[in-house]
Amino acid sequence: MRTVTLSLLAALAAFTDLGHAACPVGGDTSILANTGTPIGTTKVLDDTGITLYITGPPLHFPANVHPDTAIIYLSDIFGLDSPANLLLADSFARAGYLTVVPDLFSGSPAPSDLNTPGFNLTEFLSEHSPSATDPIIASTISFLRSSLGVTRIGAAGYCFGGRSAFRFLDDTLSPEERVDVAFVAIPSLLEDDEVLEIDGPVSVAFADNDALVSADRRAEIEALLLETEQEYMVSLYSGTVHGFASSADVSDRELRFAKESAFLQAIRWFEEFLGRGFSGCW
Repeated sequence: MRTVTLSLLAALAAFTDLGHAACPVGGDTSILANTGTPIGTTKVLDDTGITLYITGPPLHFPANVHPDTAIIYLSDIFGLDSPANLLLADSFARAGYLTVVPDLFSGSPAPSDLNTPGFNLTEFLSEHSPSATDPIIASTISFLRSSLGVTRIGAAGYCFGGRSAFRFLDDTLSPEERVDVAFVAIPSLLEDDEVLEIDGPVSVAFADNDALVSADRRAEIEALLLETEQEYMVSLYSGTVHGFASSADVSDRELRFAKESAFLQAIRWFEEFLGRGFSGCW
């Protein structure tokens, strides 16, 4: 087993060209677009009615991109209504990966303001438990493998979606039913057995001031990962709170640095275990 560690500075140093490439991407000069208009398309699966946001590498992308790989982006509770989620999916596409974001909430994600009158987070999470979201993810994986001919899938799970990324690395699923590798940022609601049953490499990004994942829980998750004998890495980002990797206030230099670093952590992991995308300008 190999345990991998990564510092923020090492991540950025390895991807200097990626983070500062002079590429005009939707008004942003980085492959990671924090602002702008999402560039993907929406598709409704005929057999299930599931809505997918689909985004892929530019048409003029270099030929070395792997046509048989894809990323399934498992979002936070704000789902497809959050531009931050769609822009992050577009950024994975710019890195060379077909990226698909399933609507885990059937058109009813959480409001951007969780204090909205009438919204109850506990009820929302109960309505969208794994029994409701697992079939959506399973159908998306089936679509990727059966309809698009994808042979290797990486899961990028953020917050709420992080738990699902672990669940679909489960060794009780057949190779066709599960993902091959996962990157997970600030996972919430994660249970011990969901960590212990993984059958594939996983990279985790934690916030050091996460109201949903305490320092003790972080240590427990890391110990559980060690028990799995799978390849893993764990990074802890200072000055961050829950949600930083997907929806940080990028006007804050420290938070922008952390968000970009977590994205680069994901890209390096996918390049190592999923298949190389593209880490430069085109």
